[in-house]
Amino acid sequence: MIHLDWEKRTAIKQIECVHTDAAKFVVNNKLTAGKVYDVINETDEFYFIIDNSERVGGFLKDYFKEI
Repeated sequence: MIHLDWEKRTAIKQIECVHTDAAKFVVNNKLTAGKVYDVINETDEFYFIIDNSERVGGFLKDYFKEI
């Protein structure tokens, strides 16, 4: 039930978006290249961040680099 209070949690680290060139999905309206985002949760393939819509979203790690 971690998803119920994600937006209130403190960030575990910060990452920088390096590109928004997605092959299958549209991410350029939720991410901005060069912007630093707070990571709320992390899995092997995804970062869960507060994106440009001010909501938590899951994105592939390919779009980011750790600071």
